[in-house]
Formats: sequence, structure tokens, C-alpha cells
Amino acid sequence: MQKPSRRTLLRAPFAAAGAGLLAACSGSGSEPTSGPQYTAGTAAFVPQGPRGYVNPSDPEVLAAERKRGSGPVRMIKFTAAKSMLDLGGRSVHSWAYNESVPGPLVRVTAGDVLSLTLSNQLPEKTTLHAHGVRLRCDMDGVPDLTQPPIAPGTDFIYRFVASHPGTYLLHSHVGMQPDRALYAPFVVDDPKEPLAYDQEWVVVLDDWVDDISGSNPEQVLDQLKPGGSMGMDMGMGMGPGRGSPSPHGSAHAHASASPAASPSKSKSKSKSKKPMGPDRVLRNSHSQLLHGEGGNVAYPHYLANGRLRTDPSVFRCRPGDRVRIRLINAGSETAFRVALGGHAMTVTHTDGYPVQHKKTDALLVGMAERYDVLVTAKDGVFPLVALAEGKKGKALAILRTDKGRNLPAPDVRPAELDREIVPARRLLPAESVAMDDRVPDRDLRIRITGTMQKYDWGFDHKTYDVRERHAVRAGERVRLTLINATDMWHPMHLHGHTFSVGGISSEGARKDTTIVLPHRKLVLDFDADNPGLWMLHCHNQYHSESGMMTVLGYKR
Repeated sequence: MQKPSRRTLLRAPFAAAGAGLLAACSGSGSEPTSGPQYTAGTAAFVPQGPRGYVNPSDPEVLAAERKRGSGPVRMIKFTAAKSMLDLGGRSVHSWAYNESVPGPLVRVTAGDVLSLTLSNQLPEKTTLHAHGVRLRCDMDGVPDLTQPPIAPGTDFIYRFVASHPGTYLLHSHVGMQPDRALYAPFVVDDPKEPLAYDQEWVVVLDDWVDDISGSNPEQVLDQLKPGGSMGMDMGMGMGPGRGSPSPHGSAHAHASASPAASPSKSKSKSKSKKPMGPDRVLRNSHSQLLHGEGGNVAYPHYLANGRLRTDPSVFRCRPGDRVRIRLINAGSETAFRVALGGHAMTVTHTDGYPVQHKKTDALLVGMAERYDVLVTAKDGVFPLVALAEGKKGKALAILRTDKGRNLPAPDVRPAELDREIVPARRLLPAESVAMDDRVPDRDLRIRITGTMQKYDWGFDHKTYDVRERHAVRAGERVRLTLINATDMWHPMHLHGHTFSVGGISSEGARKDTTIVLPHRKLVLDFDADNPGLWMLHCHNQYHSESGMMTVLGYKR
């Protein structure tokens, strides 16, 4: 079978009508089971931490995976390596999967076993996380919690049942690597798809800083921290004392004090002690939708399907076609306000789970959130604009049904961006995925803490330590209350589970990532039905890398 060329990978708009780019490279394997491929004589990985918890490869995990069944094995290979990438007229050096940005679309059918070999050709350790997928714990890709990180020059096979259809995201879970090009869209098709549509358009959004005027994500993180050469102590009106680091102010400092802490925070070997790139700290950002600052990183570019708005990707269809758009925010520090000029959108799914259909003009998509929408294409050329919320800049892609040559200007702003925006909290789950109304067996209350001045993001005034656990037990209905005691918004993600947003009556949409606004609380209900050790963290990569991560563990 012909292998797609690098140019095809770089240019592909991820349009699909039933088959993904890599689905054709998949095949049926002889081994129907899923799970890690251990070398003879080696034992399953056991992380540091207290006893009495279910470890990533324990029998309870294997039993939960068996219940998911097993179908054909779809075999795929990603190579993570230094790459020269074409962003649409601008070439950059970065790290990528299979030399493309985004990485190639991975597509399977619900019930299939995905066998993805990750070959690490990077200069440092890495992992891969299947974001939003309810999978077996030892395939979750959290370094030093669910697996040892993958050393340079070695491979690791991620093998699990993709049991639930939906739109997902594959990305590295080590340090600032996700703020390069180490991400790819992942679609699990429903063999009994209830939606009727003619075309499909996968749109992956990103904020981009790597190799722009000498910048890289590690340098930007250093700028944000106290004492950074261009950091948060250069203004922003944050008051006195902002140059003094907090006891929890640096995840790397925390790790040096405790060898078991911050295992996912692998420093880049290329990181210098003093940032050499330009100042990327964003000052005086504001978003009414986010009730405060939009973010702290001034990205020079925003991408839609790996392309700058000056040379956007174009999706072609016919007038009257019903188009399913799968929107994925792969950004590290930017929420996007998204609208398709001249069209209303009907929201059908969020984070892979169906909702009661809801019309809207625009959507606010936080980092790692996904939304599926339906539109009926009109005749003409229309801009799909992703406005960087609270920041300057936007990403652009084009839907067109005619044969003309003219495209919308790069700075186009559809009126729909300023019309109705339906927040996730107003979406209701489809009946097929609604949680039953049940009294919680356990209440967990976690405070989101930290400040921009000290950049000491964490939970309950603590930064991440792999040895700490928030205990739950299998079979429980858990009510998780997140109390945002900070001046920033945070997209919170729970691994291995979906939750009902809103709690109280369990009527909220099913999600795995959701925005918690500043000085607000959010109540999330979930069923403890996937044993193991699971990360809860902010999906602002700069926040999580600074310590805003913790672990929910299943007690025996």
C-alpha cells in the first residue's frame, strides 16, 4: 500500500468520509488481547507511593479491560523525532509525530484494539497519552505513574481497547513537549452511527511558539516564573514581593527536594538557564467569557490543521452538504472562540459523548476540549475562525463549495463570533449517556490554588508529588468539587473517566475536560468504574508543568 508522502501529511486538512489517514495502514493482528508488551522475566511497572492502592497493571485493571471486549487489532506506528515542519509558508524546527503537524489522524472503530508503537527518536524521554479515552491504566501514558518514560532510541507499544466512539486527542505527557507538535487527532467511529451527514472535517487548533525568533516552550515557562529574565515580575501590577519564589513555586525545585516528585517534568536537554528568546509574557490580557485574564503567554501564531491564517487549509464540499466538524483544541495555553462565517452550528457531542442537540453561533473551546458540530454548507467561501480568547490573534481554515479563487482575508472576523455562545454547562447529555440520579458515596473537595506572581500553581497549596493519592473505591459514585481560589481560569482534566458537569442531579453533559472559572466552584460527578491510578490536572500546560497535578487512586 502506498505510504502518504510528507507533503500530503503536512497539507492534509483531515477531511474524511468514513476512513482516516492511518486507518488504511491498520491491519488485523493475531493477538486479540490488549496491554503492555513486557519482555520475558520483567515485572509490571509499580510506581512509588503508599500501599493498598490498585497499581496500573494489577488484576483489577485487567478485569476491567476484559469487560470492554476485543475486536480487530489496528496496528499503527508513530515516530517522535526532531522535524522540519511547514506551517504554511513558514518552516520551523520542532518535535513531531511522523514529521507532521498535527500528527497523522488515527482512526479506528469502537471495539477495535489499537496497537500503537511509539518510537522515541527525541533527545529526551517521552510518553503518549490518549486524552479522553477510557482505557486500561497501564496504557495511560503518565510517566512514573502508569509507566516508565520511554527512553531515547527505544519503543513502547500502547495497546488497548477503544471501546467508546468519539473525538479524542493523542499527545505527549512529558514536560512542555505538548507545546511543540507532539499531538495528533484520534477518532473512534461508531459502528451504529446515529448521525446523518455527507462529509466530515477534522479541525485541530493550536497555539504556536516553538522556533519563532529563537523561542521554545521551556524558555517561555522560565520567563513566567519568578526570577525569569523576562518573567511575571516585569509588570502586570501584581504588587510587592513577586520576585520571591514560593516554597511550591517551581515544579523542578520541588522535584529536586524530593526525588519522587514531579516525575512527568522532564527538563529539556536544550533548555538554557537564561532564556534567549524574546519576551513571550502576555500582560493585561482580559476575557469577559473567561471572567478575567485569557492567559499569560503571548503566542506569535495560532494554527488550524498546522497552518497559519495567511495560508489556510481549505475543506471542499458541495452546497447543501451536511458536514460534521470535529473541533479539537490541542493548544497549551489558549482557549479559542470558534465560529463558521455565515452558518449556525448544531452541537452534537462534547469530549466524545453525545448531547441533546443545541444550536449556537459560536463555541468556547478550552485546551484539550473537543466539540462535534453539524452544519449545512451554503454556497460560497466561508471562514472558520478560531479567535484566541483574551489574546491577540486567531487561527483560520476555509470551507468552500464554489470554484472561485478568492479567499477571506487573514484578519476576517465573522459576526457569529459575537453572537450566541453556548457554554458546556448549558449542554444536556443524550439519554443514552446520561448518568442516573444517585446519591454520591464519596465527596472529594479540592481547591485550585496559586498566583500569577509566584507561578506556584497547584491543588490545596501543594505541587505535584507522585506519591500522594486522593482515595476512591471501585463502584462508588464520587462527587468531586473543584473550588477555584485563583484569579485565573483552568481547564481541568480527569484521566480514565468521564464526569457529569454540574453534579446535583447528574444532568450535566458527560465530559473529561471542563473549564473552571476564577473564584467559582464546579461540581463533577463520576462513577469509579476504571481501577488504577489516574491523573487530575489543569490542561494549561504551563500550569500543570508548574505543579497543578494530583492523583486519584483506587483503594483495594
